[in-house]
Formats: sequence, C-alpha cells, structure tokens
Amino acid sequence: MAKIPASKIPDEVRAVSETIESAGFEVYLVGGCVRDLLLEKTPKDWDMTTSAKPEEIEKLFEDTFYENDFGTVGIVNKDTPEESVRVIEVTPYRLESEYSNARHPDKVEFSKNLEDDLKRRDFTINAMAYNLKKGELVDLYKGEEDLKRGSLVAVGDAEERFSEDALRMLRAVRLSAQLSFTIDPDTMGAITKHIDLLAKISKERIRDELIRTIMTTKPIEAFFLMQRLGMLPFVAPDLERGIGVEQNQAHSFDVFEHLLRTMQHGADKGWSFDIRIAGLYHDISKPETRRWGKEKNDWTFHGHEVVGARVAKKAFEELRLPKKQVEKLTKLVRWHMFFSDPEKITLSAARRMIRNVGEENIWDLLNLRICDRIGSGRPKEQPFRFRKYKSMIEEALRDPISVGMLKITGDRIMEITKEKPSKKIGFVLHALLEEVLDDPKLNTEEYLEKRAIELFKLPEKELLELGEKGKERQKAEEEGAVEELRKKYWVS
Repeated sequence: MAKIPASKIPDEVRAVSETIESAGFEVYLVGGCVRDLLLEKTPKDWDMTTSAKPEEIEKLFEDTFYENDFGTVGIVNKDTPEESVRVIEVTPYRLESEYSNARHPDKVEFSKNLEDDLKRRDFTINAMAYNLKKGELVDLYKGEEDLKRGSLVAVGDAEERFSEDALRMLRAVRLSAQLSFTIDPDTMGAITKHIDLLAKISKERIRDELIRTIMTTKPIEAFFLMQRLGMLPFVAPDLERGIGVEQNQAHSFDVFEHLLRTMQHGADKGWSFDIRIAGLYHDISKPETRRWGKEKNDWTFHGHEVVGARVAKKAFEELRLPKKQVEKLTKLVRWHMFFSDPEKITLSAARRMIRNVGEENIWDLLNLRICDRIGSGRPKEQPFRFRKYKSMIEEALRDPISVGMLKITGDRIMEITKEKPSKKIGFVLHALLEEVLDDPKLNTEEYLEKRAIELFKLPEKELLELGEKGKERQKAEEEGAVEELRKKYWVS
C-alpha cells in the first residue's frame, strides 16, 4: 500500500492529528483528502475521523465550532495563510443507520471502530483512511486499486448506498468528470434503477452539487452523462428541451450541445461559475422561439434572449441561488445578444449597454459572448469586430481626461477668488489641468487653490493663452489614451 510523503501534509493538519492522538484517541485522515493525496493532488480541504466524541474533541482545542447533526467539529486556524487549513473538520466514527427518506440518516450514532465509519461511505476511493503517525493506509474496499484503474465503485451494495442518500448518484457523475474516471457497470446500473429518488433531494443540496459539477474542468462530460442517465429532469429540466433542436447555419450543433459547449469554454478558460452557468442557460429559450424564416430560408429565434431571461431567472431561483446572483445571471442571459458592429455602433450605445448590465458585470457579458462563439463551432474567439467593441467598452468605462479630474472645481475657484462666473474660470481650470498632466503630484487642493489665485492675477490675454494651451493638451492626451486602447485590442 502507498505511503504519503510527510512533506505533503500541512503543519496545521499534523498538529491536529498529534493533539488528538496524544489525548489517547485514534485519528485518521479520511475521504477526499486521502484520495487526492494518492492521486498526487493538493487537497482543497482536510477531513479527519476519530474515536473521540464531539465534546472530547472540543476540549482539546481553543477555537472550535460544532453546529451540525453529524458530530463534525470544525477546528479553526485563524492565523494561517492557507485557506484549505483554516478550518479542519474532525468527525467521530459513525455507525450505519436507516435512511428512510433517501436524503439523510434517521439518527446518528458514534462508534469506536474505524471500520464502522468506512463502510457507510459512498465510493471506494473515498473510503480510505490514513494514519499520519504510523504512515498507514486503511483500505478495506480496494479503493487504491480503483484509483489506479480510474473506476468509480460504490462501497458494498451500490443499490443500498444510493437508497440511503440519492445525492450520491449526482456525486458519482461529478466525480467521474472531475477525475476523468469511468463509473463501474454495477454502480451505473444501480444509478439507473434508482434515479427517481433524486426527487426527494432538496434543491439546496442539488444546487451545491451542481455548482461543484459546473466548476470541474470537464463539466460537459458530466452533463452528457446526466442526460444519458435521466438525471436532467431533477437537476436542470429546461436543458432537455434543446435536445435535437436544430439551429441556423451559424451554428454547428443543436441547442442542447451548444449550451454545453458554451459552458465548457468557460471552464476551459478557467472563468467563474457565473460565466459558466450563464453559458449553460443563455439560449435556453431557443426551442420555444424557433420559427422558420422564409426570407433567409433558415431558422430564426427572435426574442429568445428576452424569453430566456425569464426562464433562466425562474431556474436560478428554484436552485436557491442568492438573489443578487440571480439578478446578475438574468442580466447576462437577457443582454448576451448585444450588437457589436463597430461600424454601426456608437460610444453612447456602448455606454447604454454598460448601464443595462452594470459596470461590475460588463466584462463577464463580453466573456460570455466569447464562450457563445466557440460553443457555436466558430474557430475564432475574438474577431476584429469584437475586439473593436471591447476597446469601445473600455473607452466608455474609463474616466475621460478633463478638468473633472482636478481636485478643485469652478465653484471653489469663485469662492476663493471672489470672482463672478465668467470665461476666465474655464481658462484657469484648463491651465491647471495642463500643469497636473505634466506633474500629477500637483493635483492637491492646497496647490491648486494657491495656483488658481496666482493665475487670476495674470493679464487676461496671458490667461487666455494658457487656457487654450491646456485645452489642446487635454485633447492630445485624450486622443493618445484612446489610441493606446486601440493598440491594446489590436484595432488601431
């Protein structure tokens, strides 16, 4: 059996293990962290199992919390920079019990035997335990062998495991995509047989597993598998309507595959969950808006983004996503069809789009468009037109070079100089702007107020010349900044 190098174990994890063992209890790393270590991956979190009871664990550590029904105690390491070990979860050995609702055990009982805990786990690759002190792997169900084979196998009787907790079926699909594993035939057969039990799982638990699935590197494989297994009606029922729905000549795939490929490109780019799930739903209403267009002799989908925004919003709400996130995702679906022809669009139109979707969301919208292009089968992520549009968006977002940048206003100048409104105020502001463009450190209230009083003492002709010079400098700087933006997007 494999040994895990000591260098792979964080000091915080080792300290928790040593503290529990020094108190006379058994303690093992267990589950996903053992699996990941054997796969030579860095675990995202660290779980332990022990012969100690929750109250006995809590007595051993200064900062803990215990707030669930399963005996798990969170041990908090506030001062560590490593997020994965800020909370280390330690759970007592647990016994098997009845699962009358296919969701969670009717009662939880603690055991003194590690074997009792391992036999109730979902898959063999998650049913291994590792003792740090002895460097010993406990593998009762040949999990290490299944890891090497790349096979996902249920612990013991697969039908019993899925009858106990139906969410394990969805977890099997997620793990197969996450690890690029196949699902063992017997385990696959048990999933197919018990698929209807997913109806008993809460939307919150489905949401959490769905998020993990979408955030794998190969979510497309998981969704194709969910479709084959009949899981989609319980997870994302709206997706099924796109199966076999042919699109127009601009697309290489049916609606269903297009949605999956759009999501997948977000994963390929390492982009956020929001971009990925927006990609999964952006064309969700193409099936009901599809009409045959005689003019072009092709399918049309007029208004699919408007109808789709309503459908997607309902789906996101049913998944119990946070309200603000639902609002953002709905905007991304609603506005994903933005017009981006730089020969016909104006800067003011770009500003309107920013207002529609929000400054904080505009780049996610543009990245969604990139995913949409690749998901349609197009070879190029960002053609010239799109790059030009991006430069226009950035131009619309940036603060223009103007007297508005100054730490002084016309009203303040009139206040300190006792002058009435006149063209001279504008000349002073532009003269000050030129000085600040030369040396940004001069942009302070103290300097500008002092300098404004000095400028007002100049002859009007001289002040006029300084003001005009400042205007010319402003125009040149603004044009230069815009030109740099064009170069950034290769559209000069």
